[in-house]
Amino acid sequence: MMTCTPYSCQVTSSRRSTALEEQAGAERTRLTRAVVVDRAMQLADADGLEALTIRKLATDLGVTPMALYWHFRSKDELLDGLAERLWSEIDLTVDSEAPWPVQLRRLLESLLRVLRAHPGGSELLLHSEKQGEMSAFAGEAWARAAEVTLELLRGAGFDPDTASAIARSALWTGIMLVRSEPGAAWLTEEERIEAQRKKQVALASLPLAKYPRLVECAVPMTACDDPDQHYEFGIRLFIAGVQAIAADDRRR
Repeated sequence: MMTCTPYSCQVTSSRRSTALEEQAGAERTRLTRAVVVDRAMQLADADGLEALTIRKLATDLGVTPMALYWHFRSKDELLDGLAERLWSEIDLTVDSEAPWPVQLRRLLESLLRVLRAHPGGSELLLHSEKQGEMSAFAGEAWARAAEVTLELLRGAGFDPDTASAIARSALWTGIMLVRSEPGAAWLTEEERIEAQRKKQVALASLPLAKYPRLVECAVPMTACDDPDQHYEFGIRLFIAGVQAIAADDRRR
């Protein structure tokens, strides 16, 4: 029979701790921050931010959670890394010779391309805004995007307050357009068509004398067949609004 003295237990515990640290160290050599962010983004896109945890990510990568803590000490830090990746994918190349509305449109289109490519992207940026935290936006990639946008708007003649408001509104416009894209992703094609049909029937069945315009517009008000048209209209509406503000400022 083997007994466990305080000393032997302490040695065993120390050895176990050392073994775990060595395992984590070996795992860290196989991982890079970029690899962790890549896989985390894939999981967030597939399952949503709520389902993304350090433990789940570690299991998916075949490592221990300790190996990930070397790169990200918490889920909040991981989300910051994902936000930084999103900002880094935005194409900030604009034609400085083009009119400023064209340049602004190109930047918004680039933001939308990135958010549409990552189903979890809009949720990630919205999460950061809801938390009231700037940490997810404090990276180099965000700073470059903000600087390019503000430089464009200041060059167009907007004062710092208005330029900042337009830049923030551009971000919210991008998030809103993606999250309101026609055709809910959680519905099958058959379910989407049936839901659209029910909405059209409901509007078309309203009393014509009381709601003539709703009855007239029953089909287009419930249409969700052309996501590209949805984005194009949203972009046009935003740019036209900014141009109207510029015209109004010039008249003052």
